[in-house]
Amino acid sequence: MVDLAHYAPLYAEGLLTALAMLILFAGLFMKSKSMMGYVSLVGLALSLFLVLTAKTGSIFFFDTVSVDPLSQFFKATFIVVSLLVVIASLSRYKESAGGDEFYALLLLATVGMMVVSSSIDLITLFVGFELASLSTYALAAFDKSRRNLEAAMKYFIFGSASSALMLFGFSLLYGMTGTTRISEIATTLTANLGPASLIALIFVIAGFAFKMALVPFHMWAPDTYEGAPSLVSALLAAGSKKMGFAAAFRVIFVAMVALRVEWYLAFAILAAITMTLGNIVAIWQNNVRRIFAYSSVAQAGYIAIAFVVVGAAGTLPNSAYVAQTGIAGGLLLILGHALMKTGAFIATAVVAYMVLREGKTDPDDISSYAGLSKRAPITAFCLLIFMFALAGIPPTAGYIGKFVLFGSAINAGLVWLAVLAIINSAISLYYYLRIIMYMYLRPATGPKIVEPKGYVAALVLTTIGVIWIGVNPQPFIDYAMQAAAVLLPH
Repeated sequence: MVDLAHYAPLYAEGLLTALAMLILFAGLFMKSKSMMGYVSLVGLALSLFLVLTAKTGSIFFFDTVSVDPLSQFFKATFIVVSLLVVIASLSRYKESAGGDEFYALLLLATVGMMVVSSSIDLITLFVGFELASLSTYALAAFDKSRRNLEAAMKYFIFGSASSALMLFGFSLLYGMTGTTRISEIATTLTANLGPASLIALIFVIAGFAFKMALVPFHMWAPDTYEGAPSLVSALLAAGSKKMGFAAAFRVIFVAMVALRVEWYLAFAILAAITMTLGNIVAIWQNNVRRIFAYSSVAQAGYIAIAFVVVGAAGTLPNSAYVAQTGIAGGLLLILGHALMKTGAFIATAVVAYMVLREGKTDPDDISSYAGLSKRAPITAFCLLIFMFALAGIPPTAGYIGKFVLFGSAINAGLVWLAVLAIINSAISLYYYLRIIMYMYLRPATGPKIVEPKGYVAALVLTTIGVIWIGVNPQPFIDYAMQAAAVLLPH
């Protein structure tokens, strides 16, 4: 008989999977779809509780899935993002046809991300990637408009290409080592390092770079974030992209430890180019969602500094601490960015709701944000906080993540990279302040609206989270340090 208590650390994944299947089945018979959102909300809240209280240190399914502080950190992040998106969607998909499919796909995408965060085997990792990717491909086209379909097609094409590159790199690793377990790959590569290992590294980094939206593999992000429904863009920018970092942390930090010099240099170049290009291109945009998309590209460049710090720390006397701090800084920025970007895209959904009601056709143009502080004051204030947080202004989650990460770069001797990141953060202030100027200094173009309750609830909760991390950062820093320790040699 199966001992279900043994699998208690995986109850969260099981609950969300069962819930997704239940919603799909119930949707065949229920005319009202509003109940699906509340069921999803309760399920995600319970799953978050299960993740935060789960006992770590267990390995399941023939050493392919690990429940450790790192996996729980990412799981909690993914669930929080999905929870906020569901709260906002209670206003967007309240009674619309297909609401059941929306919530089911969102839950399945969340499960896929959670599987990736726990995977310590390449096959399990790839299965989790595909579950999340296939679900988000459908979500990107969910509203069935021409823009949605175009965004979904671009996302599908680039996503398929990245999966192919990643899978080819995995196949090379398996061919060289005879195993798909990440820890065993690390042991074998350390003993038998050769040119084929470098080729595998190139394909794996290219595959992950697509998922993380690092330059020059970022092409899909602006068009997809602009064309997909705003709430789906929030899930993609705040959840799906962070899944790429979860996988990269597992594979590159552990399996590729023997090639530390090569990936350290590769990520130094990728991080520098990504943060700079993302911020410079964002300056020239007039479409707010494209601004947020290129902002996400720049933020991916900041997070990638964690890879460079770990590689550079190898020769330092206190290498373990510097590497751990670098990873922790990356994790804190991942958490902070997930909250900030979720809130930012939910705010764009409020503006779209407001503008489309007036018969206008381009709700994402920056001119649509003129006088937003008078028309939708709660949305404008929350977006103001998110802009400051994304720029790294204290006391916000964005500041804490950047402070720890950039500080670790300086400790690792990467002063040039830290200075470049600080300069880029200063550059980003221009386009964030430009949006704020439109919201607070431009005259309103229409009357005040009643902001939808679901959107407002999600925005307020996200704002509280962003400020809470900035005001009381120590528990989050400690949690990130525990998660980072999983990736270091013991």
